[in-house]
Amino acid sequence: MSHSPIDTVRTYLAHLHASHTDGLIACFEDDGMVHSPFLGTMRASDFFKKLAQASSGSVITVLDLFASAQPESGGAVRVAAYFRYDWTLNDGREVTFTCVDVFTFDAGSTRIRDMNIVYDTHPLREEVGDKYAPDPIVTTTPRP
Repeated sequence: MSHSPIDTVRTYLAHLHASHTDGLIACFEDDGMVHSPFLGTMRASDFFKKLAQASSGSVITVLDLFASAQPESGGAVRVAAYFRYDWTLNDGREVTFTCVDVFTFDAGSTRIRDMNIVYDTHPLREEVGDKYAPDPIVTTTPRP
């Protein structure tokens, strides 16, 4: 049985559901990138470590998978996963939203070159704030 990009996306979603950081990172090329509405563009390894720090669990319900109908001229293939993400934050709060992750694979590769995360951040930011932001630095000003 051959392995395909869509199989990699299924594996990725299973690792996301299991909160398996090393498995998520292994789905990507060594220099693979993630483009996130919250964090911007960063290496996949750094992104998934940050996600693990902000999370205590995930339930992934796949709604559909889509594969390229018209690959790029260089042979790159894209697969999109549309899913519901029931995310438990490390403080115990639960957030549910739907999103689409768009994965790009180089020609002949079954490891993810990059992933674009697409969802409406407004409801999430109102509900939970920026869970990825560093803790604020508290400074005190001496009183006269």
